[in-house]
Parts: sequence; structure tokens; C-alpha cells
Amino acid sequence: MVTGTLLEEEVRRLAGSVPDPELPVLTLEELGVLRGVEVLAPGKVTVRLTPTYTGCPAIEAMSADIEQVLHDHGIPEVSVVTVLAPAWSTDDISVEGRRKLAEFGIAPPRDTGPSGGPVPLALSVRCPHCGSTDTELLSRFSSTACKALRRCVSCREPFDHFKEL
Repeated sequence: MVTGTLLEEEVRRLAGSVPDPELPVLTLEELGVLRGVEVLAPGKVTVRLTPTYTGCPAIEAMSADIEQVLHDHGIPEVSVVTVLAPAWSTDDISVEGRRKLAEFGIAPPRDTGPSGGPVPLALSVRCPHCGSTDTELLSRFSSTACKALRRCVSCREPFDHFKEL
């Protein structure tokens, strides 16, 4: 059992280990939506989350899951606060998160690089199954608003693509 003297790093590790409810292959830390934690007093913490987009329905499940994991580790007072600025971007997904998406069969978003400039929309999306860049868009939306449905022309397998934001 964790006591009220828990360090912020440990609270962040616990909160960040919560799986994303829509993409359980990723943790909230890997997805980049965990913005910070603050230990206000022994047994009292605030966690800051940024949704992937304004109105994202998963934010409620994320908050409840964070509260549960912290309660399970002996923290009685947990406040999860939604922060909208700075806005979340697919650049916030960690390298490990991108690797896990591809391993899970979801094409990760293209990285805009260190400049943070605009995402070139004309570039092909790499198939997570065979690696081909000869892919086609089937639908701008897939199982969630964050993903598009694509198909590889080479191997003919359909796959989700996590859209760049």
C-alpha cells in the first residue's frame, strides 16, 4: 500500500500506466495525454489530462481509470482535471507508443519532426503488415474519430491509420 507521502514521480508512473480505453495497447503516458501530476497533501493529488480532441468521449473513462488505480494504491483524494491548452497533437505520442501502434497493426501518425511544422498530407501511409507505402484510403473515419481506415494495395490487408493532428 502506498502512503500519502508518495512522490509525484510515482503518482505520474501509476497514472501514466493506465491503458487508453480506445487503444488499450497504449498507456496514457505513451499516448501523451498525461500532462502532469501534483501531490497537494498526503493522500491528495491532482492529475492533469488533455484529450486527443475537444469532446473526446474517452476522457471520462481515462479519468475514472486513473482515479481507480490511484485509489487502489492508497490515495484517497484524486482529482482529474481536463486541460485543453496546449492542445494535444499526434507529436505527443512517444516513440514507444508509435512502435506499439505499428506492432498492433495500426499505422502510427507521421511525425512532423522537430520543427513541428505542418503535416504533409500527400505522403503515403506505410502498411503496418507488409511495410508497403502503396496504400489507399477507404474511409476518413474508422473505429474512432482519431483513426482512418486504409487498405494496402500490395498485401490487400485493411488497417487503421492514426490520423495526424
